[in-house]
Amino acid sequence: MPRTLLVTGASGQLGRQIVELLLARGQDHVIAATRDPSKLADLAARGAELRALDLDNGDQAAVFAGVDRALLISTDALDRPGRRLEQHQRGIAAAKAAGVGHLVYTSLIHAGSQINLLAPDHAATEAALVESGLPHTILRNNLYAENLLGSLPGAVAGGVLYSAAGAGRVAYVSRSDCARAAAAVLAGDSGASRLIDISGARAWSVDEIAALTAQISGRPVRVQQVPVAGLAAGMEAHGLPAPIAAIFASFDAATAAGEYGEASGIIDALTGAPAEGLEVVLGRAAALLGAPA
Repeated sequence: MPRTLLVTGASGQLGRQIVELLLARGQDHVIAATRDPSKLADLAARGAELRALDLDNGDQAAVFAGVDRALLISTDALDRPGRRLEQHQRGIAAAKAAGVGHLVYTSLIHAGSQINLLAPDHAATEAALVESGLPHTILRNNLYAENLLGSLPGAVAGGVLYSAAGAGRVAYVSRSDCARAAAAVLAGDSGASRLIDISGARAWSVDEIAALTAQISGRPVRVQQVPVAGLAAGMEAHGLPAPIAAIFASFDAATAAGEYGEASGIIDALTGAPAEGLEVVLGRAAALLGAPA
């Protein structure tokens, strides 16, 4: 029997992919919710219903009306402390008020971390979801492989990859794989509340990442380990606001503490297809990494 599925943040990189995957299934009524639905005209042309959702404002229960299963994608509102958590809490409250049958949330691996500065928002959101009484699934995504594309081009250009990760490893997962996993869970039949860690099939050290980058780009890249504070200072020197630089540096600190190193076969188990390797993700960006045409 067809159901009504809703995806928040549908104009974002992750949300759009999930909506596209759900539409390709052709089995359910898909609602794409976003602050500005005009950005999703192409998805509407393919059959998605568009709804305007503003998690900064008041009661949004009407947006979730008639929805059987919904996906609340964690927002990127980092401009002031507490804003993102408030948005998530409004989303949970709206889903509950509307009678949504199951709510899926995209969290962060090791959401209880005392090191990663983004973790507390996720932990508090998970707690709010449990307290709501809604049947739910929490998807704790590991670090996106695509996040490396923010620093690797500069490392190729300068020949040095600065890191505070030490010998820590990360089981990077591609955004596409996270989208496939989320779409599978959202469109699935499980009604029981559960928590799923979403990781890639292999964990990588920073030295291995540098070697892979050198192989793809054809240019030498060496690793220079620096203190966490020094890494943040370097980001500030390149124009990042201090609070954002501190957040990014905290990922390296958490990596060094071993928080992201557990690889798994969960993508295959959830979707029936293996996870993309980091070499595939970086290979797609070969031109960005300076590889010869």
